[in-house]
Amino acid sequence: MAAACRDMAARFQAGGRLLVFGTGGAATDAEHVAVEFVHPVIVGKRALPALSLASDSALLTGVAAAQGPDAIFSHELLTLGRRGDIAMGLSGGDDDIAVRRGLAAARAAGMLTVALAGGDGSRLAAEVDHTFVTRSDDPLVVKEAHVTTYHMLWELVHVFFDTPVGVAPEPGGVESLYPFLYGGAHDAAEVLDSVAESTVAKIKEVVALRAETGERLATPIAECARRLAAAFTAGATLWAFGNGGSSTDAQDVVHTFLDPAGDRRPLPALCLTSDTAIITALANDAGFDVVFARQIRAFGRPGDIALGLSTSGGSTNVLSAFEEAKRAGLTTVGIAGYGGGLMAELDSLDHLFAVTSSSVHRVQEVQTTIYHVLWELVQCALAA
Repeated sequence: MAAACRDMAARFQAGGRLLVFGTGGAATDAEHVAVEFVHPVIVGKRALPALSLASDSALLTGVAAAQGPDAIFSHELLTLGRRGDIAMGLSGGDDDIAVRRGLAAARAAGMLTVALAGGDGSRLAAEVDHTFVTRSDDPLVVKEAHVTTYHMLWELVHVFFDTPVGVAPEPGGVESLYPFLYGGAHDAAEVLDSVAESTVAKIKEVVALRAETGERLATPIAECARRLAAAFTAGATLWAFGNGGSSTDAQDVVHTFLDPAGDRRPLPALCLTSDTAIITALANDAGFDVVFARQIRAFGRPGDIALGLSTSGGSTNVLSAFEEAKRAGLTTVGIAGYGGGLMAELDSLDHLFAVTSSSVHRVQEVQTTIYHVLWELVQCALAA
């Protein structure tokens, strides 16, 4: 991972861009990666050019209709990509032909290639410069590991991008995350070894946070799942929403419920952040604080489900949507970090699942596990 970030930082330094892509649930990861690099969560870090190739539905469906779905990313990379760029492909397995063709086209064009895969990764490893494989056939486990992986990639790119020599640590900055790299000279091997060691420590941190969260929230999540199963049985639709990275998580919630892997039952779910025309119209005419509440008012019906995500627990438009949903008779579910933030003070929330961490990345990683477990328990309740 440290070596990949060293190479990515060199490409960014030379003016390269990150072009990231994936299909299905991995498409939401591609959008999340782009948000991480363009809009860094740590104040003062550089905005780095990153584009999700999975975001434009008109382009994707047009290319798929004309050339076939396997060509969607290779077409974009060969048309938009430049030799000094970075191509990152994400796949829940290692047999996604569209992702494999995209990475092959990118490497042939001289781009640095990075792959995040599941399964055994054998089909990608020989074709890509850097491959990170989650050796599992469970797409939810793969997804959770990928979230941690690309968060670490973002953090470490900045470590290498900001030359770690003679820099005083800034409170809350990347320097404070990796203090051993700053304030003195280090040779390349020492930097790589230190970053690798710290990466292992951070992954252990999120594993421990998941365990603590699971023990604390096991019963409340099971109770919520039973309530949601009853709502779905009665004909409910789930409406998911959030901002930034939480927007991509809301999309993944919808994908998990609506298009589940295997023979699980698909359930009606829609994301309030997916229609850019509606979002921009409401933001322009009524204000961004009501972009979700207005949609809940228009679409929501008594008995439906409103599920909102916020790492801080304090996003105004998410809180407003919960208030509107409660007035309209929807079941409300909040997933937050920072111990719940302002969500914990809401009377309009039926269920709140809060992660006890102030690290945006660790919060998002554990939130992914929460809604995966919630979905699994809903499926169990429906089957029973």
